[in-house]
Amino acid sequence: METPAEHAENLAQLIKSIRDTYDVSESEIARRIGVAPATVNSWTHGKRGGKRGPNVEKLRALSQAFPKYTEERIFAAARRAAPGPLDDDADARVLALFRGLTEDQQRAKLIEMAALNEANKQ
Repeated sequence: METPAEHAENLAQLIKSIRDTYDVSESEIARRIGVAPATVNSWTHGKRGGKRGPNVEKLRALSQAFPKYTEERIFAAARRAAPGPLDDDADARVLALFRGLTEDQQRAKLIEMAALNEANKQ
């Protein structure tokens, strides 16, 4: 399994590697992940969009469109923390804990989780 340390590349280097490995253009990468070609071009030139870089959905889309590149590797190149995995057991535990909260506590946790999730998208 790859680790971020094994691939201390930046996003521009990763995009070049994707282009070489899959023999695709920046425009084709953009098409496959649903962004404008100018967006991929800006990532290649170190202008990663916004203060936090590409959003989580676009980084995940890269790993889905180009499966030789793991989410872990792509997020590391973008200098972003990858969202943690949630297997079926973890999903069930979270739901059980949530069900144990009062209605007001559930509402507060939903607001908090929505805010954290939105912050990760930026």
